[in-house]
Amino acid sequence: MTELPPGPPPGPRDPADGWVELSDGRRFWGRAGAAGLLVVDPDGAVLLQHRVGWSHFGGTWGLPGGARHIGESAYDGALREAHEETGIEVAALRPRFAVRLDLEVWSYTTVAVAAPSTLPVSVTDQESTALEWVPADRVADRELHPGFGSAWARLQQQLAVPDPVLVVDAANVVGSRPDGWWKDRAGAAARLLTSLQALAAAGTPAGPAGDGPLPVVHRWPRIVVVLEGQATAAADVPGLDVVRATASGDDAIVEQAARFAGSPVTVVTADRGLIERVRAEGADVLGPSRLLEQLEQLDAPAR
Repeated sequence: MTELPPGPPPGPRDPADGWVELSDGRRFWGRAGAAGLLVVDPDGAVLLQHRVGWSHFGGTWGLPGGARHIGESAYDGALREAHEETGIEVAALRPRFAVRLDLEVWSYTTVAVAAPSTLPVSVTDQESTALEWVPADRVADRELHPGFGSAWARLQQQLAVPDPVLVVDAANVVGSRPDGWWKDRAGAAARLLTSLQALAAAGTPAGPAGDGPLPVVHRWPRIVVVLEGQATAAADVPGLDVVRATASGDDAIVEQAARFAGSPVTVVTADRGLIERVRAEGADVLGPSRLLEQLEQLDAPAR
């Protein structure tokens, strides 16, 4: 646990810093809404922040987070605030889902992310007095910020929901278009990885009707890309699980489908023999052309 003596409340640093008052008199911080980051390590421990006394509901435990900037997404705001307050390595975090409390004139979005390990953190500003990784089954034992306390059961329920997994047969996807990929297989694989990184970051809007008072408004898939042969020379890309097949690429893809059994797994390939094998593992199948269409749609606004 790291600690820092409390200091005076900081003044406004961004145009969105300020209070929003509801018609019933309740006040919430952040004119553009606010967001927090629910970071969970592989053992299920949650990163909690002990709020400084002068803050709203000071002395309670909650999530790192705060006011979003104008025009900033909830995801970007949650990452920025968490990094400012804890120094956590945000590039190492994998987004999972987001839930939102919507009060019409103000909203708070909680973004859940998976950490690859119990990452080092430290108190880096005056908004908290301590940071601690707390086992999930002990979170409710703390004196929690009222908002986080009322949301914790819902968040814990969603943490138990398996993430969707997309397993990509890179050789099959790259080879589905005659764009000269055979001249530089590693380069073609690298371009595919970059496009898939954008897909992983974009995720999928969610939030079906009837999802309760804290609906899931976004989900992010876990994307696993299997490389084989000369394509294995392509460098890793943050946000993706890159698997380099040492023997048969098909065998490696089937292994990945089996690895995530129990999760909704979709394998991207047009190889008929491979399709039969992954379906035997309970996976769905998506054709390369469908994936490439999605990637082109993501890239279109930048053109």
